[in-house]
Amino acid sequence: MTAAPLAPAPVSATTIARPPRLRLRPSAVVGLVMIGSVVALAAIVPLLPGFDPFTQDLSRALQKPFADPAHLLGTDPLGRDLLSRISLASSVTLGITLAIVVLNALIGTTIGILSGFFGGRLEAALSVLSNTVLAMPVVLLLIAICAVVSPSAALTIIVVGCTWWVGYARVTRNIAAALRTQDFVVAPLTHGADRVWVLTRHIVPNVWPHTLIIAATDIATIVLIESSLEYLGLGVQPPTPSWGAMIFDAQKYLATDPWLVILPGLTMFLAVAGVQFVSQQFTAEARGTLLRKGGTR
Repeated sequence: MTAAPLAPAPVSATTIARPPRLRLRPSAVVGLVMIGSVVALAAIVPLLPGFDPFTQDLSRALQKPFADPAHLLGTDPLGRDLLSRISLASSVTLGITLAIVVLNALIGTTIGILSGFFGGRLEAALSVLSNTVLAMPVVLLLIAICAVVSPSAALTIIVVGCTWWVGYARVTRNIAAALRTQDFVVAPLTHGADRVWVLTRHIVPNVWPHTLIIAATDIATIVLIESSLEYLGLGVQPPTPSWGAMIFDAQKYLATDPWLVILPGLTMFLAVAGVQFVSQQFTAEARGTLLRKGGTR
């Protein structure tokens, strides 16, 4: 008599490991709505038939918002459509900001990884470079460069992108220095693995989540810095609009036509506050993920 094969025990639903659900905080939802409104303003308005940020019409200068269907948010002192100019300014400012953040992240993360992984004289030299860059005032440096080269968006990206990476470098340097003594890094090196392979295989994947955390919290700061430089005339030049330049040009009309300042300022507020709200959620989730990975390694 042969024994009947045992049927596999039913798997309980509670024994299946499931990834934790992402629960958005109310502040993160508000932040997403804020960012979405700014992105929609930059992406959708240029598709509308009446989009024209440059044409001047002095006969329609300083029209109030919602007074003319052809100019929903009114016009500026030169009769240019304010909705179109704010939309284009949003694209310009956000584009410059993202370019600066990406450049900062690439430079800072690369320097931090090399400094922390190799150590020695290279770490000392990069540490001196970081302290030197940190001591340079960005605005004064940009003013000095603009005295020789005319200001432009590309110049702003290069100057700010090459002087704001120290935070990335310091964080990634500490992480890389801690990882280089771990078994999963030491073992391949002792078996003859190439250092570049170890860097790309084991160091970079453990560093880039921290870089994303810094970048997420850095976007709002870069927006304010870039807009401040535009306010001083050290960025995009007329007639191309930007938030800072629009506020600077409109401040003389603040007593009589305050919407000229309020509208670009409100757009900037939505972008900065929205990024801050979302970055808090993103930072909390990323840190929780890193802690879970560290606990299960």
